[in-house]
Amino acid sequence: MRTQSLIVALGFAAAVGSAAVVRAQDKPPAREPVVTPLRIQVVISRYQGEKRISSLPYTLSLSVTDPGDPARRTPSRSNLRMGTKIPVNMMTVTQPSVDGKPMTGVPMVGQIQYQDVGTNIDCTVWPHADGRYGVDITVDDSSVYPDEKDTPGAAKGSPSFRSFRATDSMILKDGGTGQFTTATDKVTGELVKVDVTLTVVK
Repeated sequence: MRTQSLIVALGFAAAVGSAAVVRAQDKPPAREPVVTPLRIQVVISRYQGEKRISSLPYTLSLSVTDPGDPARRTPSRSNLRMGTKIPVNMMTVTQPSVDGKPMTGVPMVGQIQYQDVGTNIDCTVWPHADGRYGVDITVDDSSVYPDEKDTPGAAKGSPSFRSFRATDSMILKDGGTGQFTTATDKVTGELVKVDVTLTVVK
């Protein structure tokens, strides 16, 4: 009786082991992660009416990894910081006296402060199952108004600064271009357009 029980137990263990082997053989092998290098080009253009007056391209490089499992996909990030500091004279008003009589409204040059001017771009990309890519872009651009522009409300000799910030998402394929955003400058009437192009680096 004990021998029969041992034989049954061994047979059951063999059956379980065979089923595990079959399941292991049926399960497809894990795919190696695919790493794809990308190039993201961001172009900031300004238009006066239909005439394009400036076009500034910026390029970011990054690599995205597709592990094969959608639940394990993680985004890749790239950042660009480019700018300079512009000195700004701070004007003060004093009340000096001439022959004992006070004079008001006489501007005097005070301390110098520095204003950051430039372009900051933050980019996040992740792969889609259909070969396309999700792209999140944040553009923060600031500049000085040209000297020949008479900016309303600005004191003569004082620089005026303009800023532009936008955040958006888009889905692009290899070689695809999308218009990120458009905006109009209230002071100059210039139209600002931002275009984003994604390219797979071969």
